[in-house]
Amino acid sequence: MLFNSLAFLIFFAVVIALHYLPLAWRIKKVNLLLGSYIFYAAWNPPFVILLWISTLVDWFAAGAMSREERPGHRKVLLGLSLLANLGMLGYYKYGTLLAETFANLITQLGIDYTAPEITILLPVGISFYTFQTLSYTIDVYLRRSKPETSFLDFALFVTFFPQLVAGPIVRPYQLIPQFKQPRTADSQQFTWGLFLFTWGLFLKSVLADGVLSTVAADTFNAMQPVAILDAWLGVLAFSGQIFFDFSGYSLCAIGIALCLGFSIPNNFKSPYAAIGFSNFWQRWHISLSGWLRDYLYIPLGGNRKGPRRTYINLMLTMLLGGIWHGASWRFLIWGGVHGLYLVTERLLKNTFDTKRLLAHPLAAIASALATFVCVSLTWVFFAADSWEKCLRMFQSLLGLHQDPLLVVSTFHIVMTIVIVSGMLVCHWLMRDREIEEITNRTPSWLVTIFWATILFVTIMVGGSSSAFIYFQF
Repeated sequence: MLFNSLAFLIFFAVVIALHYLPLAWRIKKVNLLLGSYIFYAAWNPPFVILLWISTLVDWFAAGAMSREERPGHRKVLLGLSLLANLGMLGYYKYGTLLAETFANLITQLGIDYTAPEITILLPVGISFYTFQTLSYTIDVYLRRSKPETSFLDFALFVTFFPQLVAGPIVRPYQLIPQFKQPRTADSQQFTWGLFLFTWGLFLKSVLADGVLSTVAADTFNAMQPVAILDAWLGVLAFSGQIFFDFSGYSLCAIGIALCLGFSIPNNFKSPYAAIGFSNFWQRWHISLSGWLRDYLYIPLGGNRKGPRRTYINLMLTMLLGGIWHGASWRFLIWGGVHGLYLVTERLLKNTFDTKRLLAHPLAAIASALATFVCVSLTWVFFAADSWEKCLRMFQSLLGLHQDPLLVVSTFHIVMTIVIVSGMLVCHWLMRDREIEEITNRTPSWLVTIFWATILFVTIMVGGSSSAFIYFQF
């Protein structure tokens, strides 16, 4: 059930109506839980069982850990949680890749082996909700938090539908306490939630799908190498598309939750205005980068065990972040490149006085543009669905082909330049600001006109209900 579909709008209207009826708070939470299961089952009903398994295993594992004092037994219980969650994630997300890799290795050794055909459907959102529920059991194991006493509240935390399938990845302390007392939105919160939902749909349906997806698809899916200008336009278009698509989903999720009276954290903060790669990961997919920092990078030692160990920890963290995104070695390479970016950046900071250099506004802008270009180049591994297309695109970016194809029309060239340039300017202007701050300073009549305009354009342009990019992860 897509946010940008009529079915979801009907579903959301029913959920809102039930939530604002004069019912007991426990009944309202049950309604939200059942609604979340219906929302998830709309993709593939049997996969709801995976949600139940994850919920039950982590509920009992955390409860048992809180009563157990013996370190060995507590590790076993944590291992049970890790095995259940990462086992399901590994099978459904990486089973086919591992089977194909094994078959290729056997063939390379000269052994006659025919791999059985394996068709494994990927449950939507499994990468998100497994990380979310793992944060609960790990925190209980580390005694950062106590286990939840209400099974209903915990089950709702695991399955809360606004952010269930594509985040943000919410921590227990951010959401579970909100289930303890009755919550509804006042008129201001409800209106702001609807505005964020509309704004998110506009980013997704109009900017990402209406223009940029066409340019990205034409360049990356071309049967032959494309011209150098078209290649760069395709890369820039996909950079804009993936941002508008993913941040649009996050805004929709935040807005939907706010209409129900709940607050979930922001997942993006003008990432293409980042000055450097560590700053980029403080602004892009904030909930995932924070999760990897707290549950992988810091436990590995972070930057506390000397420079060499720091570089290793950065690489391992980004490699895991890469493979988290998908069952393809392309994503592992993507993570490795970002790891190299971070290591190189840290080496430069240790060698030069970068703070002094970046104090000049022009130097800061140049650094932000360089960061954007480097990040955009890594999106090739996302946009191209095969190694052949990746290689062809990189060669096209360097202009290495003779008689390349011209695939981007003049209209799409102009629109891509306008949209991507506008995105970069807005990110730079908003890099230290929040959208709420700008809205509060804007006259209400102007906000109303802007809202009505983007709603009209979304209805007129965003007719198709294409899936969000991060659903595949």
